Amino acid sequence: MASSKKKVTPLSDQEIQSKYSQFQSELQAVASKIGELESEADEHSLVLTTLDEALQNDPDRKCFRLIGGVLVERTVKDVVPALQTNRDGIRTAVKGLADQYTSKEKEFETFKEDYQIRVVGRV
Repeated sequence: MASSKKKVTPLSDQEIQSKYSQFQSELQAVASKIGELESEADEHSLVLTTLDEALQNDPDRKCFRLIGGVLVERTVKDVVPALQTNRDGIRTAVKGLADQYTSKEKEFETFKEDYQIRVVGRV
């Protein structure tokens, strides 16, 4: 059985360590952003749940929305579609970041295999 390993560019120990740390920090940054956006999407869902009752009972009811640091008066029927669009956009961004995280994680695993890196248990 022939081995189909690609040729690995030789790196110094310091370069390997630097690249390893870079992978870890990139993965951590993406995971952090995913968590932040998921929290924001949950907040949008909570507000939409609250406004749903107002939308059914009195769609012309006043509500206030913060847009770019400015508090704007709108009606519930105007705010709900905008919030739904924002929430859906956030969820789409989360999916994109999750895909990015997965591909970066695979790249990291390949790097660890290529340079025979094994993580020793921490105490």
